[in-house]
Amino acid sequence: MKKYLIFLLSWPLFAGLNNLDISQAISMLENNNLELKISHFNEQMKAYEAVSAKGNHYGKLDVTVTGMRSNDAGNVFGFKLQSREASFADFGFNNEAVGEFMSGNFEYQPDGLNYPEARHHYQTKISYMLPLYTGGKLSEYGRITDALHRMSQWDTQKLLNEKIFQTKKAFYDISLVDNYILNLSKIIKNIDHLESIVKSMGEEGYAQYIDLLEVQARKAEAESMYNQAKLNKDLAYQFLSFLLNEEVNTIKKVNDMAPMPSVDTSEVESNNIDIRKALLGLEVSEMAMKVEEANYLPTVSAFGEYGSADNTLWNEFEEKEAYTVGVQLKWNVFNGGMDAANLEKAKVNHLKVQDQVSLAKSGITLKVKRLETEILSKNADVKSYNKQLRFAKKVYENYRSRYKEGIVSISDVLIKQS
Repeated sequence: MKKYLIFLLSWPLFAGLNNLDISQAISMLENNNLELKISHFNEQMKAYEAVSAKGNHYGKLDVTVTGMRSNDAGNVFGFKLQSREASFADFGFNNEAVGEFMSGNFEYQPDGLNYPEARHHYQTKISYMLPLYTGGKLSEYGRITDALHRMSQWDTQKLLNEKIFQTKKAFYDISLVDNYILNLSKIIKNIDHLESIVKSMGEEGYAQYIDLLEVQARKAEAESMYNQAKLNKDLAYQFLSFLLNEEVNTIKKVNDMAPMPSVDTSEVESNNIDIRKALLGLEVSEMAMKVEEANYLPTVSAFGEYGSADNTLWNEFEEKEAYTVGVQLKWNVFNGGMDAANLEKAKVNHLKVQDQVSLAKSGITLKVKRLETEILSKNADVKSYNKQLRFAKKVYENYRSRYKEGIVSISDVLIKQS
């Protein structure tokens, strides 16, 4: 009983969606589609990259704690100086050394200076580096990362538009296949009826066995098409389930024809995502040129350090504190022509992007015209096929009656029925 209750409670988790309409599907698509989720993650990463680039304006503050032990003469003497504990004795001045010095022995090597005892050294230091002037390079980096973030948002919007189109197309495809399956089932039913007629006429000697075989062959062909259509329908449902990231069993069929969109070329050029991305790419290429131009300018930065050192960690910190402040100017005057080459490369890329913008505008205009032509052509085909269908139904009914009278062959009837 317990297992049965668990099965009933968990059953909705495994059940698919039924009678789903397009608006519900689009809403689910926006929330559940895995590709869109990945694209949103890319947006977030670009946003953090923009924040990171702007953070360079505020400099860098580090806290460093170092612990060491050494018996190296230079290190030990330096440790004592940093700890503000150095004395003349550390230079080797003692009674023996003074006596040797007074006697004129300048080659005397004091053991206290050359062979000091090992010493611990702990240093705590706070350092801050701040860029004061970079030739505009940091500002351009910030603008570039902002532009790349906007571009990632447009990539997401373009992907969403594409997925909405695929979802709507899946609904129309499934509805079309459903109608196709319905028509094939009618054809199979008509062939069954025709097969019974041929059998009856054969029993009376008015039809040959070859006529029956021909009808059965056409029936097998229709059944094959019917099975293939059902497989295509299952595949369309699988694709729709993939788009929505949830199992879909049935949908509300779409019976109306997709409307002919009203297209304004100027509006398309101003709103098309590919064109907007190309224009933004043009702005980025201009920023990249300014970054390369900044390499010809000096960089100025300020720095400051504050700390304390002792042979015991944080001992007498304020009594032994020290600070250093300064300003640094750095200006590259020669690097083998690399800056010039990179600047020319950025200029060439800017020219290339200008042509890409023109190509995007002309390409989208051509694409719109081509799609308009295809839509008008398909609409004309639909009207023509509807007229042909009405005519074909009448012809088929006429040929079936004429076959019963022995005027036409079964092949003629099957051709018209097809």
